[in-house]
Amino acid sequence: MTRITSLSRKTNETDIIVTVNLDGTGKTDIDTGVGFFDHMLEAFGRHGLFDLSVIAKGDVHIDAHHTVEDVGIVLGQTIANALGDKRGIQRFGQAAVPMDEALVEAVIDLSGRAYVAWGVNFERPMLGEMDTQLVEEFFRAFAGNGFFNLHVRQLAGHNAHHVAEASFKAVARALRAAVAPEPRIAGQIPSTKGTL
Repeated sequence: MTRITSLSRKTNETDIIVTVNLDGTGKTDIDTGVGFFDHMLEAFGRHGLFDLSVIAKGDVHIDAHHTVEDVGIVLGQTIANALGDKRGIQRFGQAAVPMDEALVEAVIDLSGRAYVAWGVNFERPMLGEMDTQLVEEFFRAFAGNGFFNLHVRQLAGHNAHHVAEASFKAVARALRAAVAPEPRIAGQIPSTKGTL
């Protein structure tokens, strides 16, 4: 089974192409025009073991909001497309990731229902040229368009860079677990409903 998908989105605000291989080795090619966001997406691909290409051009002369949110939209759609009907996957994933004083936990259910519970706080407003509020906006767009349940909560930490990076790595590792094949149910939908 090949789980590689490429999707694009073009609006008056952004032009984005995303390619994901869910069974990769963590190779990334990221260029969004937002340096800190590029760093987070590189960590996401590496720690999820997803081969990930994200090429985005956006109205960053205004701010990074449209670019970050729209990348979340396309990345969510791309992963949903790569998963197809979700036969034979684990479905659930959980990871807690430390980064120095920061500790963030992420839990995912590839349920087909979009929901985000966000429990992360930042003590400063900016990380490079990226507003820290955009971390939450990215994950809301990502889960909303990937149609999955996502809980992210900060268990410790105060350094904004560490908290953000632990969040991206935790979600990546939780997603890596959720999309992993489960040989005992090969060919089956992991739901009593028979669909996800």
